[in-house]
Amino acid sequence: MGVSGFLDTLRERGFIEQTTDEAALEKLFSEGGDVVSAYIGFDPSSSSLHVGSLVPIMALVHLQRAGHHPIALLGGGTGRVGDPSGKTEMRKLLGEDSVDENLAGIRSQLSRYLELGEPGSKEGGTNTGFAVDNAEWLLELNYVDFLRDIGRHFSVNRMLSAESVKLRIDSESGLSFLEFNYSILQAYDFLVLNQRHGCQVQMGGSDQWGNIVAGIDLIRRVDGAQAYGITFPLITTAGGSKMGKTEAGAVWLDAERTSPYDYYQFWINTDDRDVGRFLRLFTLLPIEEISVLEAYEGAEIRHAKQRLAFEATKLNHGEVEA
Repeated sequence: MGVSGFLDTLRERGFIEQTTDEAALEKLFSEGGDVVSAYIGFDPSSSSLHVGSLVPIMALVHLQRAGHHPIALLGGGTGRVGDPSGKTEMRKLLGEDSVDENLAGIRSQLSRYLELGEPGSKEGGTNTGFAVDNAEWLLELNYVDFLRDIGRHFSVNRMLSAESVKLRIDSESGLSFLEFNYSILQAYDFLVLNQRHGCQVQMGGSDQWGNIVAGIDLIRRVDGAQAYGITFPLITTAGGSKMGKTEAGAVWLDAERTSPYDYYQFWINTDDRDVGRFLRLFTLLPIEEISVLEAYEGAEIRHAKQRLAFEATKLNHGEVEA
């Protein structure tokens, strides 16, 4: 597939909440057929991702299908700190063995959806992606050098104005100095990926907007280079609940935690009002086919749900299990 249509695909499927510079992004993804590198970070707080992680995963799938270069950043370094965004209290800190085990599980799951090689490898074509652990550069940082070279570009006033920070400062538990540093580390990740791998775009959930903008600003201040951001909407069901949460708990991508049968049943039980939206977000069916399926009414809508369940399960567990 040629390098084309990535932003159009994201728009028509409902992936885009905000962009930092839509006109410039449009130009970046359409100019001269160049391959664009973009990354999304994945937090290793568990050895398995869950259905709530599917929007960023599917965004990388569409990026790769459009001929571009996906980078999955595994937060082995930042995972030792914990992102305060969207959290009302400090995360439990993980030990080194837990982080490594979680990274291995997540890398394996991402490989089901994406063609991943090694950083810098030419095998598999120009759009072969890779997964990289930010512990590679964060754990070797010299604190004083980091403060002098990177920390000087950050305004505490601006950091304090971030929603995630304000929420925690006003809470009973407060915000630890450890967590306060998280946005600087994430911004530094973007700088490193830009310098080492030419990565120009960071994508993430809407709660990551402040962290993404901080990275773009750091790249501009340090190297005078231009970078961009895209955020995804928080996906809630028509009933108002958070996507991927059920009475039984999270719906995991790991078959040991959520069996393929239960995974399929989760999608079959989709609210009628969500079927069309979920077909766009969580399957690779063409929009024309989705338009037909989402027009079903009454008893017929069961067929659309079966197609959604089959396609989503096939992507995660393979066609035989589906």
